Amino acid sequence: MAISFLVSGCSAPTVLAPASTVDARAVLEDFKSRDMVGHLQALQRVADANGGNRAAGTSGYEESARYVEEQLRAAGYSPVRQTFSFRRDGRGKARVESFNILADTVGDAGHTVVVGAHLDSVQEGPGINDNGSGVAAVLETARWMNEAGITPANRVRFAFWGGEEDGLYGSQHYVDELSAAEIGQTAANLNVDMAASPNGVRSVHDGDGTDFGHAGPAGSKAIEDVFFRYFQENALPAETTPFDGGSDYDAFLSAGIPGGGLFTGDVEKKTQAQAQSFGGAAGKDLDPCYHEACDTIANTNPELLTEMSGALAYGTVAYAMAKTG
Repeated sequence: MAISFLVSGCSAPTVLAPASTVDARAVLEDFKSRDMVGHLQALQRVADANGGNRAAGTSGYEESARYVEEQLRAAGYSPVRQTFSFRRDGRGKARVESFNILADTVGDAGHTVVVGAHLDSVQEGPGINDNGSGVAAVLETARWMNEAGITPANRVRFAFWGGEEDGLYGSQHYVDELSAAEIGQTAANLNVDMAASPNGVRSVHDGDGTDFGHAGPAGSKAIEDVFFRYFQENALPAETTPFDGGSDYDAFLSAGIPGGGLFTGDVEKKTQAQAQSFGGAAGKDLDPCYHEACDTIANTNPELLTEMSGALAYGTVAYAMAKTG
């Protein structure tokens, strides 16, 4: 039996019926010429110049944020910072000041789709796969939508979360600040956390819980289906991955907001069956540099990043143009 996320005291979000208004194969072809790797290179330079990491509350995080904001402004968006603070684990630890970056499209704010990735790294390394790759996917989705002349019927809010590696603080703060009415107006959360694992797989969160037993709120299965449609139409094998509470979707699910997303793997070892489906080395970690100093640009799979970024763009447009019902 699937275990659902429960929520009380909040308005239930309107369930949207995603509309595939773009061709999945054309989206992938478009993303083959987009420069996601350029974003990874920029974030690597930031880490190199700031003690080897981009952790929340550091100069590396601030410089990462400025890069993201510059990219968004150049693409026609008006990013804003949402500030919050948290205390790291351990006695005597000072409070850390951090922030999320939010940038909106036009469209009906009563049906807002939040598309997010965490911007911070761990203190131990530069975090180029975790989660520079997710940042690159969200940035290029935002840029591509504007360049393609897509006018969303529903507002898309591109979000870059702070404090994820310390405890999902940025996304939790964002959801905590929503009123009951605003929760009801948040139609979906699409999350991407690690999209270029060097020995990775294409995985989509198990929205209805049929594979792993933890279902998202009503509407989450539709998100899963949209992402699988993209992979199927591009003849790319994909599999499900559980909602295990380990990323920024968690606060949204707990608030009753439909959620889903993309993931290419961290410490799990690739099975023989996965190696047959996805290539790569069986018995080896999906990401051998997870949360380590070696999570550099050399620790990424550019082809996988292209495929996953295209999936995010396809899913984002499906919800940007979705109808109620």
